[in-house]
Amino acid sequence: MLPALVRENLPRLTRAIKLLATDPRTDAAVVLADELAGITAMVAEKFTNNRTSEGIQKAVNLTVGGVSLGLEQVLTMDSDEQALDYLVDNGAEAAFQAGFRQLKDLAAMPEDTLVGEYDQDPVYSQRRLRDIFFDLCLTDPNQNWDGPARYQEQLKQRQEAQAVVWLAGWLRRHNSEGPIKDTDLNAEGVIALAIIFAAGGGGRIVARTGQKSFESFVKQVRKNKPDFEEGWAALVAAVPPQHHPVLLHRIDLYRRTCTVLQHIPGRTAMKTLFAELENYAGSELEAEYD
Repeated sequence: MLPALVRENLPRLTRAIKLLATDPRTDAAVVLADELAGITAMVAEKFTNNRTSEGIQKAVNLTVGGVSLGLEQVLTMDSDEQALDYLVDNGAEAAFQAGFRQLKDLAAMPEDTLVGEYDQDPVYSQRRLRDIFFDLCLTDPNQNWDGPARYQEQLKQRQEAQAVVWLAGWLRRHNSEGPIKDTDLNAEGVIALAIIFAAGGGGRIVARTGQKSFESFVKQVRKNKPDFEEGWAALVAAVPPQHHPVLLHRIDLYRRTCTVLQHIPGRTAMKTLFAELENYAGSELEAEYD
């Protein structure tokens, strides 16, 4: 069997530099080399180690990835020629800064839907930015590189997590018993509570509850037998449209799979129901029970 053909996909900076051999701009190579050396020195000082050969080599590789990521952002077409023109006209520093801004924006987004106080800590934020920089931009100039594709994957995942966190934040601020201002946030737990309690109707927004309140809710549902769909429609109507995609998706998911909603109308014991609720709400449940 013949080996599969592997398409060469070198970093964009490497591909642009290869064109310098036939470029008529005589000073382009010298200016670009000087700019890249300056970026590398800065990266070595701030992110690796400018006193060791290993640190400087990592800085070179990070510079290649950072500039290449920025080029992928600013180019209007898939063109190595356009990449070289951008470097000559605007400078490698502009391309690097464009790439680094992407990384900073990415690092500022939540990695998942569990948010804690440490996420706002400046030291942790800097460490997170450094980790992303190394993960996406540390590349050998002469090896295939998939940094832009991995950036897009991470961006999509973090945008989805951010949308969930934003919805949970809105629900917390509009909690019917008063705003919830805790730093720690289990966004999926908040949304689960809101959807479960909305099924009972009444127009309340519940972003946190305890065992006593939950038991009262179950008794009311079993007594009044509300139309869950009407309650969810009222919740959707109360929530701003920008949060609807996440909310509607979760409502559909819980409509089909939530065991709490499936068991509330029946005779399942309260203790069992609350244990099931813990699986959905997690840390958003109040610990005390009077």
